[in-house]
Amino acid sequence: MIDIEQYRKVVGDKQIDDLIEKAKTHAGKKYLMVNTTADGGGVAEMLNSMVPILNHLGVALEWKILHGFHEFFEVTKSFHNGLQGGDISLTKEVKDLYLGTNEEFASYNEFDHDVVVIHDPQPLPLIAFFEKKQPWVWRLHIDITHPNEDLWDFVKGYIQMYDKMIISNTAYRKDDLVIDDVIIFPAIDPLTEKNKELGKEKIEEEMGKHNIPLDKPIISQISRFDIWKDPEGVIDVFRKVKETADCRLVMCGSMASDDPEGGEIFKRVEAKARDLTESGDVILVINAEEVFVNALQSVSDVVIQKSIREGFGLTVSEALWKGTPVVTSKVGGIPLQVKDGENGFLCEPTDNDAYAERIITLLNDQDLRERMGKKGKEHVRENFLITRLMSDYLDLFSEMIQK
Repeated sequence: MIDIEQYRKVVGDKQIDDLIEKAKTHAGKKYLMVNTTADGGGVAEMLNSMVPILNHLGVALEWKILHGFHEFFEVTKSFHNGLQGGDISLTKEVKDLYLGTNEEFASYNEFDHDVVVIHDPQPLPLIAFFEKKQPWVWRLHIDITHPNEDLWDFVKGYIQMYDKMIISNTAYRKDDLVIDDVIIFPAIDPLTEKNKELGKEKIEEEMGKHNIPLDKPIISQISRFDIWKDPEGVIDVFRKVKETADCRLVMCGSMASDDPEGGEIFKRVEAKARDLTESGDVILVINAEEVFVNALQSVSDVVIQKSIREGFGLTVSEALWKGTPVVTSKVGGIPLQVKDGENGFLCEPTDNDAYAERIITLLNDQDLRERMGKKGKEHVRENFLITRLMSDYLDLFSEMIQK
């Protein structure tokens, strides 16, 4: 396990000393995090780092996972899409499956913690099936700026049962929600296999494992194969870039256990890019190890994140942490990470011409890539590392138990 002392060389003494002192004030208290997957996606990654580190500091933070069948995750994926503006058929059967799975989980769990934090829509209605004895907090990780109206009317009643909502962006505040909220940015862990500094030999070794040549510039997108990440649009952009620049596209995605659509989306991308994959101009990688993702972000000349909707988009911070400039969409929490023209470029999500132009600009200007890379790394160091996230959560716990 990574010891908190190892973070001093990354963020400095003051932040670590402050975190240790804050942790001492939580002795004798118990806190709980609940989500629906132990791996795949930013929520699981943050909890995998945060829970053991805070436990090491003496904070009793527990993590429970709501398990469900495939049909449940098909429903919750449709909820995820609906809350981000997609269509959804909200039938009685859908509602019953959603609520029934949560009720069953509640029937064999007892929450005797001082604060309960529920992550995202999947376990949202759990609060209705417990005798509420402590503050409950809902942590939102997705973009709800334009939700499906029927779905929003259904879920907002459960949201308002909570004592507080954590959001990543002021844009996610809703006028029809009567609930206190707090802004807490998601974060990356700089010392995990996915984010620690790699040497040149290790990077080349990882590229070799997946047969990725380093004979030309690399553009990459690292994200789940999800309609909201627009992977098919990435192929369209790459075709435009290839007209001007000889480069290679690597698309790397994971298949989270609570995302049943991933396989189907991957097949669509595979079909759309078949001629490019056969020529070696596009390489598709699924479920790669974290160290490969690290190596790919590090070796890429440009990382893109062509999201249509995005709660926050930690893959952007990951790329910036490696000193790699990004070309990405002006949606959700991404503009909090990317300062247009300073550490990357922001585009409208469907403006493929702008994407291609910005990518070509970066490929043709090494000095610009290096300047943007340095600024991006410092921006992440100041705002989006796991030590700050843990400190923010401890502040929240202190506030909740004092109410």
